[in-house]
Amino acid sequence: MKYRERFDRRVIREDVWIPTRDGRTRLHARVWRPADAEADPVPALLEYLPYRKSDWTAPRDAQRHPWYAGHGYASVRVDIRGHGDSEGVPGDEYDAQELRDGVDVVNWLARQPWCTGRVGMFGISWGGFNSLQIAALAPEPLKAIVTVCSTDDRYDNDVHYTGGAVLGIDMLAWAGTMLAFAARPPDPASVGAERWLPMWKERLDSLEPFLHTWLDHQQRDAYWRHGSVCEDYGAIKAAVLAVGGWFDPYRDTVLRLAEHLPADRVRGLIGPWSHQYPDRGLPPGPAIGFLQETLRWWDHWLKDTDTGVMAEPLLRSWINDPVPPATSYDVMPGRWVGDDAWPSPRVGWSERPLGTGAQPVTVRSPQHTGVDAGRFFPFGNASDLPPDQREEDGRSVCFDSAPLDARVEILGRPRVRLRLDSATPRAHVVARLCDVAPDGSSTLVTRGVLNLLSRHGRDRAVEWTPGEWEDVEFDLTGIGYAFPPGHRVRVAVSDAYWPWVWPHGERGALRVRPADSALLLPVREPGAEPAIRFEEPEQAPPLAVTYDAPAEPRPERLVTRDVATGEWVLDVDPNYGGSRTYPDGLRYEESARETYRIRSDDPLSASAVSEWTIRLRRGEDGDAEVRTRTQLRATATEFIMDSRLEARANGETVAERTWHRTTPRTSG
Repeated sequence: MKYRERFDRRVIREDVWIPTRDGRTRLHARVWRPADAEADPVPALLEYLPYRKSDWTAPRDAQRHPWYAGHGYASVRVDIRGHGDSEGVPGDEYDAQELRDGVDVVNWLARQPWCTGRVGMFGISWGGFNSLQIAALAPEPLKAIVTVCSTDDRYDNDVHYTGGAVLGIDMLAWAGTMLAFAARPPDPASVGAERWLPMWKERLDSLEPFLHTWLDHQQRDAYWRHGSVCEDYGAIKAAVLAVGGWFDPYRDTVLRLAEHLPADRVRGLIGPWSHQYPDRGLPPGPAIGFLQETLRWWDHWLKDTDTGVMAEPLLRSWINDPVPPATSYDVMPGRWVGDDAWPSPRVGWSERPLGTGAQPVTVRSPQHTGVDAGRFFPFGNASDLPPDQREEDGRSVCFDSAPLDARVEILGRPRVRLRLDSATPRAHVVARLCDVAPDGSSTLVTRGVLNLLSRHGRDRAVEWTPGEWEDVEFDLTGIGYAFPPGHRVRVAVSDAYWPWVWPHGERGALRVRPADSALLLPVREPGAEPAIRFEEPEQAPPLAVTYDAPAEPRPERLVTRDVATGEWVLDVDPNYGGSRTYPDGLRYEESARETYRIRSDDPLSASAVSEWTIRLRRGEDGDAEVRTRTQLRATATEFIMDSRLEARANGETVAERTWHRTTPRTSG
């Protein structure tokens, strides 16, 4: 990593308040810009998040915002309404208020004397989401965006549902996380010693767990269509650089945007990365000079400078070379390839029957199948990725190819077509694509889920009639991967995948006819490749943050089994960064734990719990602590949600709230 300390233009930083159209609420912003920008205006770049610029994202912000400013931009970090140091109360994720405020910020930036009137927007995850969504509202000054690890489909490609199935692991975990995050107070240093406590109490009084809303909408309805830009790609007028990683759950969005947006206004980039900016150097690498690459994008679209960025292939993708299974890779071996169109004429479908036998096979997996799925959101931690899949394969029905006689490269979304019957009206089917080495080790390549209730569309629930055979076809998540000669291609089919997928209330079984079922691989033809190169990573100097080693280290992911009861427990430390001290004296302490329980023979035994403790203090400026606990369980007919929040200021209780909520299981 190279740290750039000197720039052509001297950089200043200032904190400002940005008014919104309601006339009552102001958003707090931090602006890095050239000191002479009022005399020589520059374009503005916006990152718009709920994650608190004063602490949680401050180290990451310091890497990129001053760097952009040193290269001739006003780089602006804004806290969303009701979060961090902004006024107002928190809303639902990506709600209409958040997007209206975002449009107001874009227009305000364009009017500033230090701005040329042209604005770009960027972000990862939440910030990538609302970059796309605000681009779809088309404020005139917004000319280009960079969206990283984001989605165009809030229903079927986010943390709530996948393949029409309830995501057990992040439906609960992210709802619990956001309850804790939304409950954090503003910083007295920004809003004033007299205001921070009343502002905090107003936030706490307004909170409602996201989990309630998310489970009230178990099919794709108007709630999920809001903010899903896949509903109308044509609404996006800004140029879009879409970036993802093969170990990020949102990577298919890059493929869809490359397919559906005009080729003269979109470029796609997919590397071997996790849910991180590609310059940060977190596993798996290799990292790239991402800031330099985005600077080429900004200079082209915001400064009319020919940087050659639009001469790059429409889609640049990393093809992973085969590796033994592991939960982390410092560097993923592979190579860059380029395609000038997507779908690419170099990618064709290879259909491979799952078998030849006329007799059906029965799929009846134990309920703990999925404990070796790995983290839904890999962040570059040591335990993120799926371990050897042999145990999971043993809990599934596997269909193996013969040993390959040549290298097979795939790029895109594999598909599985199954002729099957379900013994129960409600069931899931899960397919994992694995690379099986001659020694028997099984590396997960990609996977897909289908809730059979949603087989005729995600907007409806159609129960299965047991005894009737149907063909179902569904996509696996996109991947670039090379199967080497001598290895086997395995399709592992299960009807359970805990805790990724919340089980239906009745244990059943599937029957599959292998001869009438197939794997469809997007095979990419070998040939000459364009020269694709990136500079080495470069950032602004890091923020001087001190991170504490945990007083009592604990495993990030621990799986235990009670052999007497058949209960399996997955205990997770999400390890978002732990406790740390900032240069201004702010002490931020954070501890989180997720617990997932299920008995191997009982889908109704499923239980998920998220617990958080967050404490913030700085000398005499106040001591604030937040504790939350969120639990999800279910009967055969309803989901049961219990949440608890306790907030304390200087040792005194500010708020104690509990929620108990049930909702019918319409699809989940």
